[in-house]
Formats: sequence, structure tokens, C-alpha cells
Amino acid sequence: MVGIVIVSHSSTLAEGVAELAREMGDSEVRVEPAGGLDEPGALGTDAVRVLAAIERADSGDGVVVLMDLGSAVLSAEMALEMLSPELRERVLLSEAPLVEGAVAAAVTARLGAGRAAVASEARGGLQAKAAQLGSPGGAAPETESVPVAVPEPAEAALERRLTVTNEHGLHARPAARFVQTAGRFDADVSVRNVSATRGPASARSLNALATLGVRQGHEILVEARGPQAAEALAALEDLVVRGLRDEAAPLPTATPRQPAPKGGLSGIAASPGLALGPARHLRAKTPEVPAHDVADPAHEQSGLDEAIAAVRGEVETARASVHARAGEAEAAIFEAHLLLLSDEALLGPTGRGIESGRNGARAWNDAVEALAGEYGRLEDDYQRARVADLRALGDRVLVQLGGGHPETALEEPGVVVAAELTPAQTAGLDPAKASAIVTAYGGPTSHSAILARALGLPAVVAVGEAILAVAEGTELAVDGDAGTVLIEPATDVEAEFAGRLRARRRAEVGSRARAHEPAITLDGTVVEVAANIGSAADAAAAVEAGADGVGLLRTEFLFLDRDSPPDEEEQFDVYRRIAETLAGRSLVLRTLDAGADKPLAFLEQAAEDNPFLGVRGIRLSLERPELLATQLRAAKRVAAEFPLKVMFPMVAALSEYRAALELTPDGLETGIMVEVPATALAAPVFAPHVAFFSIGTNDLTQYTLAADRGNARVAGLADGLHPAVLRLVGAVTAAAEPEAKWVGVCGELAGDVQAVPLLLGLGVTELSVAPALVPAVKDAVRRVELVAARQLALEAVGLASGREVRERSDPETGSLTVP
Repeated sequence: MVGIVIVSHSSTLAEGVAELAREMGDSEVRVEPAGGLDEPGALGTDAVRVLAAIERADSGDGVVVLMDLGSAVLSAEMALEMLSPELRERVLLSEAPLVEGAVAAAVTARLGAGRAAVASEARGGLQAKAAQLGSPGGAAPETESVPVAVPEPAEAALERRLTVTNEHGLHARPAARFVQTAGRFDADVSVRNVSATRGPASARSLNALATLGVRQGHEILVEARGPQAAEALAALEDLVVRGLRDEAAPLPTATPRQPAPKGGLSGIAASPGLALGPARHLRAKTPEVPAHDVADPAHEQSGLDEAIAAVRGEVETARASVHARAGEAEAAIFEAHLLLLSDEALLGPTGRGIESGRNGARAWNDAVEALAGEYGRLEDDYQRARVADLRALGDRVLVQLGGGHPETALEEPGVVVAAELTPAQTAGLDPAKASAIVTAYGGPTSHSAILARALGLPAVVAVGEAILAVAEGTELAVDGDAGTVLIEPATDVEAEFAGRLRARRRAEVGSRARAHEPAITLDGTVVEVAANIGSAADAAAAVEAGADGVGLLRTEFLFLDRDSPPDEEEQFDVYRRIAETLAGRSLVLRTLDAGADKPLAFLEQAAEDNPFLGVRGIRLSLERPELLATQLRAAKRVAAEFPLKVMFPMVAALSEYRAALELTPDGLETGIMVEVPATALAAPVFAPHVAFFSIGTNDLTQYTLAADRGNARVAGLADGLHPAVLRLVGAVTAAAEPEAKWVGVCGELAGDVQAVPLLLGLGVTELSVAPALVPAVKDAVRRVELVAARQLALEAVGLASGREVRERSDPETGSLTVP
């Protein structure tokens, strides 16, 4: 496979581009950064570094080198002269654009293309952006209705009547999953909403499905014709009866809406952090749509195709970036956007408009507006809200056609204020200018809130329309921890807030500087701070962040989006590469955690009324022992060379653990995740048999408090600092101590610095968090004195609620305030 080298004056830029290229092309592609100089932070290029990167990237199939500017080219040329003649013949220096070229090259290399083809694709990375020219115009477009009906062929159809049970019906991601499933089969599939008397609509069209207005409880009629009609119906029936589930995205641990502060507004804390700055209203301006007719429809269609391809590239880049920083669940937000760009409900009317003489921009905009009208007529508020996403995506295509840039970019730094942000707008914010986000609407589980957390931007949502009336440039103090916004704070209040902000920034800088040092409490106890990762690329990020190891390797990424499970050799190669990247640090591998609520394409499961309490985790693995045995054999081979341990998810009974051990090769160290309250209460039964416990506080909290963490209406109840949850953590550590077994926490609570003193006081000795949180959590550990922390925990478990614990807990001093 062809390797790729990124040469830049900035080591940070080179590493970032390399990370993006790996995510887009797959971790199998060797992408090596060669940026900066030996002095940390210094800008420049070094031929020796380039030489070393080329040697690392070469696997025998050649290397393509991309450079930014100036001396980067000279350094690459010097490195070429220093190579052995044999290797020099396999290296191409490319003039391609750095970011777009690297992504295109990585994708092409993953397909097994040769060096010349990879270089050619890299070189064409900017063609789509450069090709767009348009004419201004302001005439209002004529609209054309979007036909979602599917013609009735003569061939007899197979059919199924199904009831949609998931909360929001066929909204964006479930509809995307439905379309993707239907698209795997050689069959024409259509859907009718029997309950609302709508349709039929093509199952290959995301928009057509959405405009059927399918809500929770609606009955749909699915019809299929063609060679694989029966197989398509079976797969779609299985998908629907499983609730069209996609994995719940992580929620903030902050409590619900707080009382409005004096001189301010109260909303919902959606992303933690503090910010102080002027209000910058983000009001997207719709690009002007030319009204002229055209005489060359083929030319217009070609231009539109290139514009759509360019936007597709932007969306894929955003998806890859969010996946690298936050994970698969958050990145899945963009899957529906990608489907929109190839949806016949948009492309069909657009093509017909162009054929009738309209210019490409006008034909496209007409189709978007017609479809937006279909959405707007739906009864379901959640589905009507997707109009904003549709129009934003449509505007991005118009921008490409006009050769311009989106007009939502901030011109001046400050706090972004908007009614609500689309995922694309949030992902496109420049962190150098956007210090925080405040929206009138939305919730902590909205797409923009998820991305704000991924980007590290403080965010407060649902503060109400009053925020939209705040004048441009008005000073705002945003507290993403408490969910409050101060408007034009008094001088003394602003000074106090600014002091808190400076102190936090100093702490963050200090935390990063000490990130690679051990986390040691004030009384000398070493606490391991590990990372939660979900891919091979994440392992490098964990090491860079200073993680002591990996406390949770989610192996699901190997099993997603495929028709058959990975074999032993593939798993061995990936696990070994991750272990090599960790360079001797510990690695805890979680066996496949899938099931009815997290379906995999190649698994066939019966429908379950409540999949969260159904066959998932270890239960599914024991039903499919060949999957578990294969995974354990691969893990054992890696453990022979590296410090790898295995843990089983969702264990609720000792018999399940014993059954899993029967499939486990000798000598492989094993533990269990504690996610079920019964497991925590029965920890004394497990303790003699396990090597360790790892507490997954996300599921443990929702099961203990009967509050689905994916349901925004009850998410505020699912607080991991609730005394009932803390008692269960204490029950596990109390059972583990006499057996000398260690206890870790790998749920989101481990990354909450306010929770760190409490967890350590309860006896937890390992914390596993998102890589970006490692420095702050290590610093939080260094502020803890264990005797005081134990007293803190003792007092906390006697309180009445998680909110009370938070209100009285001071993460800076590790103590409880007196009520």
C-alpha cells in the first residue's frame, strides 16, 4: 500500500493533517507527519525528519510526499537526495494541496491504487473548489413539488406491515440507517405511512422517507420487488423491530436548568467551560440565486455535480474530524447529510429543472425549498426541525456554485449567539474566534451540542428568545458548567468572572505541561489515569495526551459497517498495532459490546420490547460464542508480547463470567465491567474470581436511576454523582480491597474533575477518560488528599441527590461546603 508523508513548517499542522488523512483513508494507510524542528513549538522544516518519515511510510509500494510551502519543498528535495537509490525511485513529491490532497491520497491508497494514481488524486484535491463560477441574481425562485411517490410496476411485491417504536420515528439517523439497509440489496423497496396515509416513497431516498412523517407508533407498509426482495424485507423488518437504534451519544454530566442569575439568562448546560466576550450573532445569509435561463443543460448539470461533490468532501472531512476527536456516535450525525446529497428527492427535481432551462443554482434551490415545504407540513416537531439542516446543506451547494465561501464564518472573535446551530455550522466554527456558544433553542442532546463538546467549546442552550435580542458586541459571561449567561455583567462581577477564566486557562496550560508526569495525590498515592479509545488512531492521541495507558478499548469499530465479522488475523493486527503505539503502557480491551440496542449488520437477532434490558454485551457474546472465542484468541496473541488485559461488558451474574472464562485462553488476565446495579451489589461474589473491576458509570447510572441517558427529558436525572450511584461504587471497592483487586472507572464520571475526589475517596485507583481530558484529570488527582477525600465521600453518600452533591462539592479544595 502506498504511504503518504506530510511536510509542514508546523509539527501540529502536520500531525493534524496526518490524523485526518488516517481517519479518511483507514488506519491501514501509513501516513507520517514530518513537521517543525527539534525545538518544541519552533516553525521550520528539517530534511532529516522528512527522510525518516519517508522511510517509516514506505512498505515497498512507494511514497507520495505532500508539502506546504517554501522551505518544505526544499527540505523534501534534500531528503530525496539522501535516500537510497532504490527507495528514491519509489518516492513522488506532489504539488497537491496539503489538506485536501492528503485526504484524497489516503482514500485512494486504501483502495490499493498505485503511486501515480495516488499522486494524481491528491493533485486533483482542489478541482471541485476551483471549478465553480456563477452569476448573481435576485429573482425569487419558482417552486416545484418534490415527488416522493414510487411508480407501481407490474411485478408482484412482497410486503411487511411494521410498527415504528423508536422515540422520534424515522428522523435523520434512523432514516439514514433504513436507507443504508435497503441499499444493500438488489431490490426496489418502497414505504407507505399507513397511519398518516402518506406515500409510497422510495426506501433509497432519505428525504422521501422523512416526508412520510413517520412518528413513534405509526404503522408502515414496506414493499419490495426484485431478486433480493425477501432478503431486503427481512433485514428492514429486523431493523425496525429493534427500534432503529443508534448508540446514544454521551451527555453532559451537568444538572438541568439552574435559576436565572441576576442580570442574566438561564439555560441548559450543554458543554462545560467558561468564556467571556462580545456577542456575535451568527445569522446565515442565504446565497443569492441567479434567475437567468441557460442553453447548455449538460454544462449546468456538470457544474452542479462538482459542487455537490465538493460539499460531500466538506461533510466527509467534518465527519472524519469529529470521529477522531469524539467518536463514531457523534460523527454519525453527518451520515444523514451525506445521504441528502445523493437523494433522488433532491436530484430528480433538480435535474428536471435544469433540463427545462433553469440554471443549476436555481434548479437546486427550487428542489430544496420544495422539500423544505414537505418537511414543514409534518406534524412531528422533531422532524420539522430538520428543515434547518436541509436548508443549510442546500446553501453550501449554492455557495460552491457561486465560487464563494459560507457567510456564517465569524468575522470578529466572541461568543456565538444563534437561534440554533446546524451540525455543519458548529463543526465549521474556528476555535480561535468562537469562545463559546449560546442558543435560544436546542437541548443537550442536539447535534450542535454534541459537536460543541467534541470541539471543547463551552455551550449553553435553550436560554430562550431573549438572547436573540441582545445587541451585537454586548459583553457576555458564559458558564457552560452551570448553564447560565450573564449579560453586560457589572464591573466587579465581570472582573471576578475574568479571574475565574484566567485561573482556569492557567490551570489548563499547567495541566498540559505536566500531562506526561504521574498523577500522585498529596499524600503520595499514585493513581493511573488512562484513556478511553475507539480506534487505532485514538491510541496515538492518548499517548500524546499523557495517558498512562488505555483503560477501555471499545472494539466495536472493527465490527461496524460490514457484512461479516473480522477474522482472528485482522483483529490481531489491529490490537497489536494499538499495543505497539502504547509502547509498553497497559491496554484493557473490552470484548464486543453490541446487541439489540447497538445492532451490527451481520447479526440477526429477534425483536425485543426493551433492548436496553435485552440480549446485549456478554449475553450476546455467549449466544454467539464463535465471535467471542475468535476475539479472545486474537487478544491472547497480543498479550503474549504486550501488557493487555480483557474485560467483559454487561456482566450481571457470576455464571455469565464463568461461561466466558471457558472460552478464554489460559494466561489471559480478565476482569468485568460493572454496569448493572446487581453486579455492584454482588461484588463480593465476583471479587475472588476477577482480576479487576471497571465501572461503567454511564450505564450504571441510567439503570440505577431508571433514566435513559439518551432521552433529553430525563437526562438531568441521570447524574453519576447521585448518592445511590456513589454507594454502588463504594460497594465495589469495598469488595475488591480484601482480595487486592483494583477498581477503575471508565464512564464519563471519571472525566468530571468535580467527581475525582469523591471517586478516589471511595477507593477507586484508576480513572479512564477521553484523551483530551487526561491532563485536567491528572491535575485533579494531584489536589486530592486521601484522608480528606474519604471523609468527603462518606458525607456525599448521605446527601439526597446528585444536584446536592454538586452544589456542595468544591473541586478546587476537595471538600463539601456547609449548607
